[in-house]
Amino acid sequence: MERPAWAPPGIDIAMPSAARINDCYLGGSYNFEADREAARRALEFLPGLPKIAQANRAFTRRAVRFAVDAGIDQFLDIGCGVPSFGAVHEVVRAADPGARVVYVDHDPVAVAHARATVDGEPRYDAVFADLRKPRDILGSSEVRALIDLDKPTALLLSAILHFVEDAYDPYAAVGELRDATASGSLLAVTHLSYEGIPVPQEQVAGAVGVYNDIRNPLIMRSRAEIARFFEGYDMVEPGLVPMPQWRADTELDEFEAEDPWSFSGFAGVGRKR
Repeated sequence: MERPAWAPPGIDIAMPSAARINDCYLGGSYNFEADREAARRALEFLPGLPKIAQANRAFTRRAVRFAVDAGIDQFLDIGCGVPSFGAVHEVVRAADPGARVVYVDHDPVAVAHARATVDGEPRYDAVFADLRKPRDILGSSEVRALIDLDKPTALLLSAILHFVEDAYDPYAAVGELRDATASGSLLAVTHLSYEGIPVPQEQVAGAVGVYNDIRNPLIMRSRAEIARFFEGYDMVEPGLVPMPQWRADTELDEFEAEDPWSFSGFAGVGRKR
């Protein structure tokens, strides 16, 4: 397997990662053959995965614009994946040129690409860290330099919590992030669920098995279980809903809302009390 020149040193390009597989779904180029093969296997069970990835990104962009309109000017995008067209910092830059963004991921390719993408822009940065260790995120030099935790912050947890097993207590991790941020901060979440996927659960299990095989377990939680991540927050209207139903505001959003695969998960935004 040929190693691309842009691959970070020390990374095993034969081991797929969820971030790079998602990049495949979105038509990106920052992935390896192992990621593409895993994506092909998952698509055999869930051919709508690219549509799900698109719906997730569309929600994130709407949530970012909502946050800017609410007066928030700092964003912590945890589990950012490989930034692509319409990435968080691009939406932020268009809405509020003075706002700040820190990308966080535990995939070296995602972090390297994020840093390269924002290189030379002092209001944006990226940090290699893991949601399962919130203190490492909050204590990083990148976050300390750009994010004032005494002011409202937008926490973006898009398509990341369904990769954190219960054994790692994702609720506690989100709670620690919540407690570290100021009142008025926002939490934006997307999460896959068996509820809404337009194929039998047994078929979904095939795709879940692909992720389990590559040591990126995919946890399909119920709407009630996803709602627990918002403890300590007041839900913003329309609440926790399928991704296309959260404040769709463009013709593209309305078009994607017609595709049943876009409803394969829930999205919501909460405001810290």
